[in-house]
Amino acid sequence: MTGTRATTSFGDEEAAAWQRVRRYAVPRWMIEQATERRLAGDWRGACSAAGVDVAFDPAAVAKRYGGSVAAEVEDDLTHFAPDLLRWHLPRTTPWNGTLAVGRIVVLAEYRARSLGWGPSLFVTTPPVVEGTQRLTLHLGPADAKEDAARWRDGRAWLTSRHLWDVRRAGELRLRAGGGERIPFFTRDGRPLAEDELPTADPGRDDPVAHTEWVSLLHERGEVEAALAAVGIHLDLREPVVRGWGWGGLTRRLETLPLNLAGIERETARLADETGERHFEIVYGYGSRVALDRAPDEGALRVSTAQAGGIVRLPDLCWRRLPDLDLMRRGRITADRLHPLVRTALFPDLAPGEGPAGPPDPEPPAPVRVRCRGEWHLLSSGGGVLRMPHSVEERRRERAMRAFGGAVAGCFAAGDAWTSGRGRLPKELRRQRRDLFRRVQYGDTPGVLRLLDAGVDPHVRDGGLRTLLHGLASLDHVRLLPHLLEAGVDLEARDDQGRTPLMAAVYGHGPEALVRALLAAGARTDVVDGSGWSLGDVIRRTRRGDLRFLRDQVAREHPGIGNPHLVKDDEG
Repeated sequence: MTGTRATTSFGDEEAAAWQRVRRYAVPRWMIEQATERRLAGDWRGACSAAGVDVAFDPAAVAKRYGGSVAAEVEDDLTHFAPDLLRWHLPRTTPWNGTLAVGRIVVLAEYRARSLGWGPSLFVTTPPVVEGTQRLTLHLGPADAKEDAARWRDGRAWLTSRHLWDVRRAGELRLRAGGGERIPFFTRDGRPLAEDELPTADPGRDDPVAHTEWVSLLHERGEVEAALAAVGIHLDLREPVVRGWGWGGLTRRLETLPLNLAGIERETARLADETGERHFEIVYGYGSRVALDRAPDEGALRVSTAQAGGIVRLPDLCWRRLPDLDLMRRGRITADRLHPLVRTALFPDLAPGEGPAGPPDPEPPAPVRVRCRGEWHLLSSGGGVLRMPHSVEERRRERAMRAFGGAVAGCFAAGDAWTSGRGRLPKELRRQRRDLFRRVQYGDTPGVLRLLDAGVDPHVRDGGLRTLLHGLASLDHVRLLPHLLEAGVDLEARDDQGRTPLMAAVYGHGPEALVRALLAAGARTDVVDGSGWSLGDVIRRTRRGDLRFLRDQVAREHPGIGNPHLVKDDEG
């Protein structure tokens, strides 16, 4: 055997999900452009390339907080790698893959001598799962309107500069349990063979081998032995963990992708930095495990108890690096990692040929379809799904369909491609998934590259969404004219009854996108499958920037929508 494999707490389905995240979430062009602009001293350009909106005026920092704070902020922003932060940010779930919503991530705190307090540099994640994947960078004090718990969770990122500051990026290897090398790998990225791994506890004097030993115990399901080896006390007084998937605490710990050797160290670091001592691991759909560093106890205690003022532990403070788990399973190679991650983990790995990072999309290949007893090739080209049938054959097929006749072969595949209903050949489904995943993650250049390669812009996914429905995640300035020129339907309905305009409001697309859709002729007298009008959706999503549209709908279409919605002014 030439390598090792995580077997218990990182299953095949989750590995496949993380593989998709690494393929789509931070595309190669984003890494290259953000890096080029950062190295040129243009931190604002780096943020723009990485999908980060800057919500403060850098020129006003010195006037408001003083020159020393302004200098500190400028220094941090000069070394800010927004693409690296996006690589490491938590996901809603790996299966969904989009950024965890509604999070505050505090990058740094400053102290203004003249004020006795200072601002925080922090990032907020998107407000909804299905919508924009843009981040927002802020500089200022804690907002009194924000939930205090979100701020407490956000400050837990203060000890994780290596996840965004290029000066500290090399610390990733140490923070992931490594030393001279990362656990389970050599310095040049070769996976260790089984006979190179410890067969007994090597002790903490060899921290890397000790991490490997503890990880192997955990993967074999020997949870209590693994916890004992790192000095964590297991409190079983509450035998059931409430959350997604009920089960005993030991079973829950067995299935989590824990970096047990690092948890004690990370919580100690957080306690020193923030003063917090009660933490929790939140995983999946609400499964929770508590970690307590009470000052009168010598060891970290893990239990199901939920203390008051508990802080969500950032994912990369408690879990194994998904990148390393993927590499141990052979699902990803080092050249697919973010370059800063690759260098930190494998310092002796020779630079590869060509750019690092996830691959660019490839033009879709022709697909074989069984049609009338023969094999035909369907291919994307010229903005349509091409098939080897004459105009007369197509006309005859449309007439047959109009009279209720069965449609099969190439024509059935073509209908499924543009309607979102019916069965597609496996390879066409894969091509459609690839396109809409790039939409989901906000990969505008990737989407445009596929359209320029001839992919039919009228394609609809399994949720009946068109490319227009995904504009909240994309650069609409570049993409909307292309789709309108191709004739993509502005009033197409997805499986929830939403038009592209309604999807833009739901997905927190920018005001400029909403105005562009209106200028293109999008109707405002629409309701979705739940009976919500555009005005209702604006109230529901608290879109203060779209008050003009809410008022327009009320004025032009009085009484439309859900009469049970309270008509307040929060939108």
